[in-house]
Amino acid sequence: MQKDLMFAFGQTVRRIRLSMDISQEKFADMCDLHRTYISDVELGKRNVSLENIGKMASALNMNISELFQEVESDAGV
Repeated sequence: MQKDLMFAFGQTVRRIRLSMDISQEKFADMCDLHRTYISDVELGKRNVSLENIGKMASALNMNISELFQEVESDAGV
């Protein structure tokens, strides 16, 4: 379950990032995180902290609840 959620979160972040035409490098800069961290998140390899979820949501012009609604929708939850 945890791996599935991590993967779903990462895929949703990736989908939204790409729809905004933002590279991983630029997105990482916007989040004040390292590009390899973003890559690991998008691949479902990182268990992301709430602080970093907030940074990502903000960079995607969303609030945390909106981001999680997208994750739930994408995961079919």
